[in-house]
Amino acid sequence: MTHPDSLTFHHIHEPRPGERWRLLFEALWAGYRAWYLQDGDAARPDLARATRALERHMPELVPTWTRLVELTGGDPTAARMLTLFDPPRFLPGCAQLAVSGPEPMLVRNYDYHPDLCERVVYSSRFIDRRVIGTGDCLWGLLDGMNDDGLVASLTFAGERGSGSGFAIPLVLRYLLETAGTIAEGVEVLRRVPVHMAYNVMLLDRHGRSRTVLVRPGASPEVFDLPAVTNHRGTSPLDPVHANRFRSVERQRALFGILDAEPDPDHIVDAFLRPPLYNTEFGRGFGTLYTAAYRPTAGTVEYAWPGSRWTLDFDSPAGTHDARYRDAAGVHP
Repeated sequence: MTHPDSLTFHHIHEPRPGERWRLLFEALWAGYRAWYLQDGDAARPDLARATRALERHMPELVPTWTRLVELTGGDPTAARMLTLFDPPRFLPGCAQLAVSGPEPMLVRNYDYHPDLCERVVYSSRFIDRRVIGTGDCLWGLLDGMNDDGLVASLTFAGERGSGSGFAIPLVLRYLLETAGTIAEGVEVLRRVPVHMAYNVMLLDRHGRSRTVLVRPGASPEVFDLPAVTNHRGTSPLDPVHANRFRSVERQRALFGILDAEPDPDHIVDAFLRPPLYNTEFGRGFGTLYTAAYRPTAGTVEYAWPGSRWTLDFDSPAGTHDARYRDAAGVHP
């Protein structure tokens, strides 16, 4: 798919994994299985090792993982994949901005290939907290918010190597399930190993924010940095990658938004225009959605050039047709 006219996004409201998750698995498993085994079965950890890693680092998620495996019919390959321990690499783009003030907001663009996007918003209560966010890897999150008002979102940090650890979408899921404050979220990121380099932005309902750079085999770095794209801090780890995806240019645009002090709606609109809005879908660098989390209101607004979709923890299940060609100046 080079440039979508429209894509349908689905909202699943299911406190504990059940029939709707099973249907999601059945719809997506063939693709995920091919992705997980793309380098051969031996390239992925065996089930015993993957299970031990999940039990050691994210034990609170083990009952939910067990339930998910049951819903797959006990598929051993699915059980391994769902631990998301030492998975294949993946490198999404993305930009994100933390806005303080009377209405704190975290706004992010998710830039990737449309064929590799689940297009699912999942509202759940897997443990004790209610969590709503954009799904990935069947139970992970690309971004999300819990009912303590903690918001988390990820961007690839531009370092293309990988190591032993968990896929970041599951780490974000775990963080929002178990952390109620930024300090607790940072602690999660300090102790759970990740398999690639990512920037994780955290925002609370008081407008406080932190950006945490996590990398395999290295201690996290914590930045007081409200504008993040696809490099470390303000200095790219990989200048070639940063130049290819205009990472520094997009970060400067984010700082420009903050300097202008626009109202929240204007901030979201700015994410739907270049240089933040991208249309190189065919090479995995197209903006698939903009999400604006407002933790004081407990809402997330998804935005596209032609439509908006606002959800909260109690919104019923539903669908939304996202249109991509309706705004001037964003055509490929």
